[in-house]
Amino acid sequence: MNFFYVMNGTKLKRYMIVFIAVLFAIGIVYSESGNITVFSQNEPAAIYSVETDKKVIALTFDISWGDKRAEPILKILEEKGVKKATFFLSSPWSQQHPEIVQKIVKGGWEIGSHGHKHVNYSKLSDEEIREQIQTADGILKQVTGQNPNLIRLPNGDFDKRVLRIANELNYKVIQWDTDSLDWMNKGVANIVNRVVTKAHPGDIVLMHASDTCTQTHEALPTIIDELRAKGYEFVTVSELLQQTSVDHKEAERSTSGKIY
Repeated sequence: MNFFYVMNGTKLKRYMIVFIAVLFAIGIVYSESGNITVFSQNEPAAIYSVETDKKVIALTFDISWGDKRAEPILKILEEKGVKKATFFLSSPWSQQHPEIVQKIVKGGWEIGSHGHKHVNYSKLSDEEIREQIQTADGILKQVTGQNPNLIRLPNGDFDKRVLRIANELNYKVIQWDTDSLDWMNKGVANIVNRVVTKAHPGDIVLMHASDTCTQTHEALPTIIDELRAKGYEFVTVSELLQQTSVDHKEAERSTSGKIY
């Protein structure tokens, strides 16, 4: 009887060791899940920049709220002769401020979608994601008279489902390589320094024209002057994408919680 219980105790220890090893492995996978990329080579990916030797750069502005910051930014772009920039407009904002939208259209600047509801699309169902993109598309077509095919998602948030559905709806998801962090309102010099020091050929620069970003219009003239002094030419995102090689940056899903 003693021998019988010794054998079962040994087996039990083995089973416990295996069980603990499995739990340990699951724990590692779970803890690293935030670092697993959501793309494969054959799936749509977000675009962060373009690999090019040409000194071309795309200034982009997200707008989702307010009517005080957009027009000063448009005025600066006009005064500085920057005819190429891309504005990502939320559809509710566009409906509420059609006169500002028309100034963007008449100025010849590019318009992209910033979605409809300002929520993280990765938290939505497939049907809801599709509805958000299509609703914004319909409104922007009506307000602008154009057919946008670029989208920057609210909060820069997406997953592989969002990318797939956006692609099915003929939209390219546009992110950024240089973040001005203007939404933090840490000072004009800070915004200028971040953009000018991080800018590189083929770069997409993220800025905002919403009222929550109170210093962007003050930093913009210096940003334009200093980038020009470095030899940069300003282009739209669409023009940037016409370069030879697009950098999709096999990046992880962004859930930043920033104000866009």
